[in-house]
Amino acid sequence: MAYRVNHYDKKSGITYVYEAISFWDKEKKRPANKQVCIGKIDKDSGEFIPSKRLDDKQAAIRDPEVTVGVQIIGPAMILDKITQELGIDKLLKKCASETFSHLLTMAYFLVAKGGALSHCETWCKGHANPLNSILTSQRISELLKKQTEDERQTFFTKWCEKISENDYLCYDITSISSYSELNEYVKYGYNRDGEKLPQINLAMLFGQNSRLPVCYKRLPGSIPDVSALKNLIKTLDYLNPSNLHIVMDRGFYSKTNIDELLEYKHKFTIGVPIQRQWVESIIDEFYEEIEMPDNYRKIDGDTLYVKTKLYSWGGNRKRTYVHVYYNSYAASAAFDKFTEELLTYKEELESGQLAKSHEEYYQRYFIIRETPIRGCKIQYNNDAIQKHRNRYSGFFVLLSNGTKDSVEALQIYRNKDVVEKSFNDLKNQLDMKRLRVQNSQTMDGRLFVQFLALILISAIREKIRSRKELENYTVRELIEEMNTLTKITYSGRYGSIISEITKKQRIIMEAFSIEL
Repeated sequence: MAYRVNHYDKKSGITYVYEAISFWDKEKKRPANKQVCIGKIDKDSGEFIPSKRLDDKQAAIRDPEVTVGVQIIGPAMILDKITQELGIDKLLKKCASETFSHLLTMAYFLVAKGGALSHCETWCKGHANPLNSILTSQRISELLKKQTEDERQTFFTKWCEKISENDYLCYDITSISSYSELNEYVKYGYNRDGEKLPQINLAMLFGQNSRLPVCYKRLPGSIPDVSALKNLIKTLDYLNPSNLHIVMDRGFYSKTNIDELLEYKHKFTIGVPIQRQWVESIIDEFYEEIEMPDNYRKIDGDTLYVKTKLYSWGGNRKRTYVHVYYNSYAASAAFDKFTEELLTYKEELESGQLAKSHEEYYQRYFIIRETPIRGCKIQYNNDAIQKHRNRYSGFFVLLSNGTKDSVEALQIYRNKDVVEKSFNDLKNQLDMKRLRVQNSQTMDGRLFVQFLALILISAIREKIRSRKELENYTVRELIEEMNTLTKITYSGRYGSIISEITKKQRIIMEAFSIEL
């Protein structure tokens, strides 16, 4: 235990300050005191003047007039580095000069802590942030409403130009459920999380090479995937991207969508449903020769047989490539998947909730009879079903106008898993499983902040993926590891010091090229 003792020296007229430390004397077996001079009291001002033997930290601790502030700086050091490297702060400042630091502060909170934005105020009190101040809940609500569509679109345009040149852009949609009854975009539709709640749809583009989100489009929850692609094509035209290549799964395939992509001269690679008649006719061309040794390929550990056909699409005979892949091991799984699809089509027919994109399947695989007594009777067309199972199971088809090599096309297509990881981050790491805002204006502001946070969290994950010394961390674990790195600020002349850096923190800082 330590306490201060003042001693007045009559000869010099100086009052010296000693720190008395109580301890147990093992030899004498009794308590004892030890006094160490730590400074003196100024004759005129009465202020404590620390001894020159003490460093700034020791002096500040012993000065009774000094106040101390502690701020957690570790997470902000990581996020500041990523923000500066990507140039997000500069882009935001050009688009929203008055609120860019507020928007970044909210994004930092979502990455570092997560949870409802109403908790951002408490987080700001103890953490370094771009605003360098406390962002209140009331101010957050005002900012989300204040942000304009023009600011968002300007950011998307500049961001797209910065990161998407000569990149493959993966496109996908996720649904976000909501309890709101006042938001006109919250509608019932196909819920990808299997929840019986109304939702909005969020369509997003991600760069395969950069592994960063490029832009998003908010859509009503009732719009199906096939129709949603039309909105994206219009958005791409507005952004005026160059040298893009869009990668999509077969859920976005339709003749209309392919026509529009070709009309706008966008490069694409898309999965195509096998059940289309024109696809089956191409498979029939290759059926007898597909398993010849010349067609054998080993792609990412899978044994495949591949063929490519130059295909003239539509009335204008646009040049495309149809890549056909056959995997005998996948044939049984494809058999079961086709059966599940048939059950879905039958449910749609029986309920009367028909999907326009499934019309061809209704006609080919079902026999529909109208009788005066029994009404509509639906039966499977077993001959057509058996023919498809026996001949086309195990085949997979891609359509592309930008890649004529079948191996390259499949690798591009398979790399779109970056989308699924990003959607998982959006919902689990960034608190977007439920949309808690009540009106569309606030929702749009919130979605933009989530998008900024998704850029940051995706960039951190890419850094982790590329550095062996970080491979055991998740993004959240890495941020939490930095939470004990603090800045201690003393009032007066003592300035600030950084807490002791741990070995793990030093490894992280070196990986991110951060210097104190």
